[in-house]
Amino acid sequence: MNIKKILFVLAAVLLVLPSLLVTASTNDGKSTEAATKKDGKVSSKDEVVYATFNANGNTQNIYVVNTLDVSQAGQVADYGNYSNLKNLTDDSELKQSGKKVNVAAPEGKFYYQGNLDNQQLPWNFSISYYLDGKEIAPKELTGKNGHVEVRIKTSANEAGNTAFFENYLLQISLTLDSEVYSKIKTEEGTIANAGKNKQVTFTVMPEKEGEFKVEADVVDFELNGIEITGVPSNMSIDEPDVDEMTGDMKSLTGAIADLNNGVSKLNNNVASFEKGASELKSGSAQYKNGLAGLSGSSSELVNGSNEMKQALKKMSNSIDGEEEIDLSKLGEMTKGLSQISGGLRETAKGLTTLKDNYTKAYSALDQAMNDIPSNDISEEDIEKLYNSGADEKTIKQLVDTYTAARKATGTYNEVKQAFDSVGGTLEGVVTSLQDMADNIDTMAAKVSSSIESLDVSEGIAQLQEGLTALSNNYNTFHSGLLEYTNGVSQLSGSYQDIHNGIGGLADGAEKLEDGVGELHTGTSKLHESTKDLPKQMTKEIDEMMSEYDKSDFEAVSFVSAKNKNVNSVQFVLKTESIKHEEPESKEKPTKKETGFWARLKDLFT
Repeated sequence: MNIKKILFVLAAVLLVLPSLLVTASTNDGKSTEAATKKDGKVSSKDEVVYATFNANGNTQNIYVVNTLDVSQAGQVADYGNYSNLKNLTDDSELKQSGKKVNVAAPEGKFYYQGNLDNQQLPWNFSISYYLDGKEIAPKELTGKNGHVEVRIKTSANEAGNTAFFENYLLQISLTLDSEVYSKIKTEEGTIANAGKNKQVTFTVMPEKEGEFKVEADVVDFELNGIEITGVPSNMSIDEPDVDEMTGDMKSLTGAIADLNNGVSKLNNNVASFEKGASELKSGSAQYKNGLAGLSGSSSELVNGSNEMKQALKKMSNSIDGEEEIDLSKLGEMTKGLSQISGGLRETAKGLTTLKDNYTKAYSALDQAMNDIPSNDISEEDIEKLYNSGADEKTIKQLVDTYTAARKATGTYNEVKQAFDSVGGTLEGVVTSLQDMADNIDTMAAKVSSSIESLDVSEGIAQLQEGLTALSNNYNTFHSGLLEYTNGVSQLSGSYQDIHNGIGGLADGAEKLEDGVGELHTGTSKLHESTKDLPKQMTKEIDEMMSEYDKSDFEAVSFVSAKNKNVNSVQFVLKTESIKHEEPESKEKPTKKETGFWARLKDLFT
């Protein structure tokens, strides 16, 4: 020690020693005297519980450092089932009677330690170690290399005081030397730098059990003791401002309500669409059957017309050859023309009925298709709906129905022009048939009139001329009739595809109605379950906050329920370190000096 340091120590001694002597004599005299003559008062008490574990988490030793805040010097009592006591304040003796500790305490803070043999901690701890995937004893792990896992479990100790388990949080810390550990990983905790070391920390909330794991690559394994602290979770937690969140939830519930209303309208429109499609299918079936019947009778109509053409030709040739003329055949001809005219009119009547039914069904279909909303829903909107937390099955039904509806309207718009032309085509066919019937009626009337006014002796030439003209004109009519029957046959054959398409449309409309009905049921349930979502969310937050807000917890003593005015209780726990065992030294350890002078000397060395 150099001269300056010696002078500094002597100066400090000269400055401190008088006050220490005065204070010591004053305290030892007045306080001890006061403490032995009257009862003292303790305004509050603090307890710090220290415990050591072996490397696997089994308890080895427990002791408590008690701090009594003595507001009035004198005899005070404290309680605890201690196996050994140590005064940490002064040299006065502590007296123990059963679970009662008697102290002659001066005013101020009084510290003493009590060791516990049979006390139970509020928590159970289990610590296990794994090397390269296989469990290994801590002592066998010392000095090993490889991939190490440390697994820690905490649970409630039913034999301990559950008030601490319910209201205290645990913080578990491992300090890992960076020269020994690398590639440190954990999912449940946090990793922070602590000088050249890494500190891994886990937290266990009140009323919760914990299960944690930290893993790393290790060289020459060693581990400092795992530190565990238990402190009251008595901080008051401010309730978060949920106005913005509830506002968003209200927007969501409003959107779901609008969605439900829209699906309800869609359901009604699809029902109308399905009804119109069903009526169209029925009318199309009638139209198809009528075409088939008309096509089937075309051969009879052509054969009759062909016979009529041959008869006219024969009559014309007979008169030209001055053969005997059977005028009764002319009467049969007028009768046949009238029958042809009647058949054409019946056909025209059937097609008129078909046209009316088709027009009605098509009008209903067109109205239903136009009632389907044309809203465009983007992929982004659909993604938001999936992320809203709504039932995914219901959302999928909604999206599928929306897609089917869009496809149906697209298909309908593509074939609408063909549907529009059917009515006009039927109207044209009916008009042509009626014109043909009128022409045949006119032809029959003229033939009948000619027969009645016929003068055989004088009108043979005139009759021959008329029959020749009739025969020639009838050839033109017969050619037109062939074209008509061929057209009817082609229409009957090709309309089957149209009818199949209409049938598919009707079946699809029925399935669409069922799907939209299920969708409406789903959106109704979704709306019902989410309409109070803001209130439900606020309630859940309140319950969560109350679960972790332990600010109303009043401290209780760890060592005895008889101790009152307990201010705080803390737990400081630690496992033994896993290190290479050092050989015991044969030299006797030097006895460390104690007392004021030793403490003063330590300050300057």
